[in-house]
Amino acid sequence: MNNDYTKGNLLKQLLGFSLPYMLACFLQTFYGMADLFIAGQFNGADTVSAVSIGSQVMHMLTVVLVGLAMGTTVMISRSLGARNTKKIAGYIGNSIILFAGISVVLTVVLLLGTDVILKLLSTPVEAYSQAKVYLQICFGGCIFITAYNIISSIYRGLGDTKSPMIFVAIAGVLNIGLDWLLIGPCGMGAAGAAIATVVSQAVSVVIALFAFMKNSRGVKVSRRDLKPDGSIMSGLMQVGLPISLQDGLIQVSFLTITAIANGRGVDVAAAVGIVEKIISFLFLVPSAMLSTVSALAAQNMGAGNHQRGRQVLYYAVSICIGFGVLCSILAQPFADQIVGMFVKDSPQVTVLGGQYLRAYVFDCIFAGIHFCFSGYFSAYGKSIYSFIHNIISIVVVRIPGAWLASVMFPSTLYPMGLAAPLGSLLSALICIALYYHAFMKKTVIQSA
Repeated sequence: MNNDYTKGNLLKQLLGFSLPYMLACFLQTFYGMADLFIAGQFNGADTVSAVSIGSQVMHMLTVVLVGLAMGTTVMISRSLGARNTKKIAGYIGNSIILFAGISVVLTVVLLLGTDVILKLLSTPVEAYSQAKVYLQICFGGCIFITAYNIISSIYRGLGDTKSPMIFVAIAGVLNIGLDWLLIGPCGMGAAGAAIATVVSQAVSVVIALFAFMKNSRGVKVSRRDLKPDGSIMSGLMQVGLPISLQDGLIQVSFLTITAIANGRGVDVAAAVGIVEKIISFLFLVPSAMLSTVSALAAQNMGAGNHQRGRQVLYYAVSICIGFGVLCSILAQPFADQIVGMFVKDSPQVTVLGGQYLRAYVFDCIFAGIHFCFSGYFSAYGKSIYSFIHNIISIVVVRIPGAWLASVMFPSTLYPMGLAAPLGSLLSALICIALYYHAFMKKTVIQSA
């Protein structure tokens, strides 16, 4: 019926699950980067800054939704490991009801608060009007962003990462084509990028819904499953809410850093925005490992196979460290050239972005470690652990570190770029301590 990860070659299964998910995220990030790239080919720093600021806000929204939807993935995976299809149907039905309500609330609140968001981000005057239009269009499409992410979380919970990859690939091709048409020949600037994003998301949702109705993987969702159930909702929120809050706060710290950068002028704002896009691309591997660990460890937890769940964690951490070290080495000599691909005839943006990227790229190593642990904690319903370590790193290192670097080193972005990796290093150390205290002593496993 569905993929069974409780037996067989674990490393092969881990790669088989994570690679399609990673490719789907790559395609989603790629067409997000296409917005910025195409905008930079036809427009100046004002439009590039508007698109980068707007896309960062939308990335934050997406990350929060993905974190909340992690509750659906984990609870379905646990039920799948326990071979309980009735519970799977209940989690799917209640997830649909929960996220439908969330999408309506988000649309209203975000549209009313667009100006507040842009002012909090210290959006440069030159980019303000375009950034506002970009966000208003994207906020109007919240229902599609929400729907896509909850459908994808259901597929992942059922052990299928290939179908979401296909959906996003179709949407990505459409998005890039619309980007070129609307930003280039039509000259719509940031508004064109936003329209392309919303339309492509809508298409991916329609395709995903049609595919699931044609093949529900043996799970029958009845009308009874679509009625809110307090115990089921509680299970979804217990796992998803702490992850959503932690990811949201991480993004708030990124946006705070963006606001600090925006206060230093449009060139710095554009440079930081471009590097954030590049880093979001590199973070595909840690993000894929987080989702992979949460799904596979949860399925093994449901089957009572705790040792195999720990092995999932060890494999994922090793992969993330290796990838992070490789990226950090390669970025040092080529940072300027990488940033230069996203902006035309703006040497100052290229230099500043290169400085920022050379430091920020080290975050791939340390974030990869704590991402994997966060996935493992989530599988056991201990998402609060992830919330705790991220709050500490944000308050102690990320935000104050970026502010101090900006004040003390106004002529370079390199020290400012170190704030994120130092924050992730602290998170990784806290995760390791929590893991050995709670899991190696078996206190969490025994109570699970």
